Amino acid sequence: NNILLDPQDTITYLHFLVAVRAIRMGSASVVSAAARRLQGKVALITGGARGIGECIARLFSKHGAKVLIADIKDDLGESICKDIGSSSSSANGCSYVHCDVTKEKDIENAVNTAVSQYGKLDIMFNNAGTVDEAKPNILDNDQAEFERILSINLVGAFLGRNMLLGVCGIIGGAATHAYTSSKHGLLGLMKNTAVELGRFGIRVNCVSPYAVSTPLAKDFLKLADDGLGGMYSNLKGAVLEPEDAAEAALYLGSDESKCVSGHNLVVDGGFAIVNAGFSVFGKSE
Repeated sequence: NNILLDPQDTITYLHFLVAVRAIRMGSASVVSAAARRLQGKVALITGGARGIGECIARLFSKHGAKVLIADIKDDLGESICKDIGSSSSSANGCSYVHCDVTKEKDIENAVNTAVSQYGKLDIMFNNAGTVDEAKPNILDNDQAEFERILSINLVGAFLGRNMLLGVCGIIGGAATHAYTSSKHGLLGLMKNTAVELGRFGIRVNCVSPYAVSTPLAKDFLKLADDGLGGMYSNLKGAVLEPEDAAEAALYLGSDESKCVSGHNLVVDGGFAIVNAGFSVFGKSE
């Protein structure tokens, strides 16, 4: 049997289909916007040209933030910004500024650039850092190199006031004297600034990842691309990636952590809480 529709009924039906499609598209848009946890925020990321910093920059942009990468690797930083900008939903979503974190003027310029370009600064993430050559004997460590590492890792974070720490800030024996000292110093700096700045509504936190597969870590540990996966971990089947540290930074930078301040978010699969030499539970395989 054939059903004949009045032309007016056909028009009404077509209007109905258009309305349903619009509702569906609108719902998808709302869900997508809700998923952007940093929508409307502006983030400045030092050391954002590679490694964990690059992952943080990409993830922050993905979640709606305007990102300013500050680094000394100009060509790499510009390239990453161009790549992020091409995939960003908003115009001018990522910018780059040259910044040596040991120089107060460079930090000041980076902050001023973020404010002048985007109108404000909501998140400052100090990811820039370095490590010195491994010298197990403290007598082989000279003052100039010790001070250089502290200048970048600790003084640089002091100038920026928010930081990436690492498990070397809560344990000993995992890195050089200078690097470990700089990271322990960061933890104290974070707690002190969190107390001072809390009265202004400013939160200060740290992210402490275990060994992550970045160019810096692989060079220091003399490991191949897949070498870090074989290092001791307490959490079976879990291999820490730069994206895991970026997700932790995303949480601390979002409103979901509005009551979290003075906290060191350790991302290490339980490594720092385990005595690898003695445990009644045995080791993870």
